[in-house]
Amino acid sequence: MDSALVSDGTYVRDTVRTSVKLLIVGHFAVGKTTMVGTLSEIRPLRTEERMTQAGALIDDLAGVPDKETTTVAMDFGRLTLSEELVLYLFGTPGQHRFTQLWHDLSRGALGALVLADTRRLEQSFDIMSFLEEQKLRYAVAINRFDGAPVFREEELREALDLLPSTPLIFCDARNRASSTRALITLVEYLIAVQNGSIREF
Repeated sequence: MDSALVSDGTYVRDTVRTSVKLLIVGHFAVGKTTMVGTLSEIRPLRTEERMTQAGALIDDLAGVPDKETTTVAMDFGRLTLSEELVLYLFGTPGQHRFTQLWHDLSRGALGALVLADTRRLEQSFDIMSFLEEQKLRYAVAINRFDGAPVFREEELREALDLLPSTPLIFCDARNRASSTRALITLVEYLIAVQNGSIREF
């Protein structure tokens, strides 16, 4: 008997045959928690804690002076794409002190969506280097922040040193349709690479 999704979306349908783990990654305060919450069909798991003076010398608040909380383990959400396919979304913490968690969360992931902020593009390099070391394919989504500088796609590609095959998209992590488009871009890229229709190098 098909259990179907209960009214609060807690359970996965009995018809689901494939589940895919995807990472939502990026530097500190780039919108990962927001995006997971925007996309998830269930109430997302969040591990946010209030920032304190103890972290003032560790967490760089330049450009985000109003940030009051930070993810200390992960964000988790779920998105059912069809009767047979479910995506599990794992948002990672952005600070270097959580690098071991990046390693742990990357196990079993099919790919990653890298969120970036045009005010702090250089902070994306370590994240992308990590993904490349783990041989995890990724797409880059520029999260649009109010008042952030706007650049042309070719300028961003050059600044981030992206391969021609690496997808680059603009999004608003607060908007479900925009975040969904970014996620679809990643999934389509992963499928195309798997099918051999995209050459990465």
